[in-house]
Amino acid sequence: MAASVTLEQYRALVGTCLGVSRWLLVTQELIDQFARCTQDEQFIHVDPERAAESLFGGTIAHGFLTLSLLSHLADQAVPAIDGSEMGVNFGFNSVRFLSPVRSGRAIRARFMLKAFTERKPGQWQSILDVVVDLEGEERPALVAEWIVVTFMPA
Repeated sequence: MAASVTLEQYRALVGTCLGVSRWLLVTQELIDQFARCTQDEQFIHVDPERAAESLFGGTIAHGFLTLSLLSHLADQAVPAIDGSEMGVNFGFNSVRFLSPVRSGRAIRARFMLKAFTERKPGQWQSILDVVVDLEGEERPALVAEWIVVTFMPA
């Protein structure tokens, strides 16, 4: 879990990198579990032999798996705001899957606080620029502009 900061400290972080997560190994078991959960069992995700003959040369994670891991990765890198009751996903302004995440590769995420505004009393909106790196690669796996709403006691 990332450290916590006051509301004023968090507001002062606009335009800066909030943090970088640890590397997370994306295993075939994780990919298979996601495939079963989402009922998306396309061969490029779950059939190593057949996927080896594809343009990917092996199985790859679902783009949505990579996207769904953002909450876990953010928990390691983005500070909580002291006194907040919870933060919830509000959506994305943009998401792009730039490079496949091959089974057995590690990813991490970098989070930059692009904007932070009060929506209404007790509700604060963060816009985060997110880059998911692939270990050993220059081109990221994913870039996104993520919107999170934090609820504070009014």
